[in-house]
Amino acid sequence: MEKIYFSISEVANMLGVSQSLLRFWETEFDCIKPYKNKKGTRSYTKQDIEILRRIYYFTKECGFTLDGAKEQLKKRNDVNEKTQIIDTLTEIRRFLVELKDEL
Repeated sequence: MEKIYFSISEVANMLGVSQSLLRFWETEFDCIKPYKNKKGTRSYTKQDIEILRRIYYFTKECGFTLDGAKEQLKKRNDVNEKTQIIDTLTEIRRFLVELKDEL
């Protein structure tokens, strides 16, 4: 069974960022709308996480400002594919580094 909703701490760990940065991005980017219960606890869907990955890519990997990242989100629909490729390559690199360290 696959998970539908993820907590803010799970998403922060996935992306390697702080929870406060995710909350900040939520205020800056209208496209991020996690579900909030009565207590205000956020629950992110896979679609939310994909958008956050794109924002991470533009701001952290490419060095765009928040306004630049917003422009890129509007312009590029093909980034999803590129992000998936980058994620896959990052995982492969992480695996190879771990393998190298074990030798």
